[in-house]
Amino acid sequence: MFTGIVQAVGEIVRVEPREQGVRLQIDSGALGLSDVAAGDSICVQGACLTATTLNGKRFTADVSKETLTCTAGLGAPGRVNLEKAMRLSDALGGHLVTGHVDGVGEVVFFEKSAESKRLRVRVPREIARYVARKGSVTIDGVSLTVNRVEGDAFEVNLISHTLELTTLSRLAPGAKVNLEVDLLARYIERLLESR
Repeated sequence: MFTGIVQAVGEIVRVEPREQGVRLQIDSGALGLSDVAAGDSICVQGACLTATTLNGKRFTADVSKETLTCTAGLGAPGRVNLEKAMRLSDALGGHLVTGHVDGVGEVVFFEKSAESKRLRVRVPREIARYVARKGSVTIDGVSLTVNRVEGDAFEVNLISHTLELTTLSRLAPGAKVNLEVDLLARYIERLLESR
């Protein structure tokens, strides 16, 4: 489990094709790895990946073809949001995040709005029903509050602090983003279906 509070921006520095996906080599940037062991989970751009090897400030993670087909930004070098798995004693600053990407959204617009920036994202129709005004959503691993919902699109406001500490500042219309809807919404729907 994660909180959606990005701990550092790292970088995918190498992508090695494998028979069933790719192996990523990731520079962890300011994310300390001294308390991470092989087999531990790290959220990379919103996707929960297993650190397979660690070497100084770098770690490797294998990404399956399945994960590559339902995520964005994991198949090529580039900057990525990073968060280590939370411990039960950690503060929950964002919301409960699994790192299981529900779908890939597309940025409709990203524009200045007073002291913040307003981001509008179009979501796949099958997950749009889980996005609610004042609910939680994760974009590329960042926990955010939904401000507005219209059909298959929603809007969030991003403060400068969030933009400085994550990869979200690079977004532009047409960009693909990893989305995870609120965990509770999925379970509530499942409970209602079984009635």
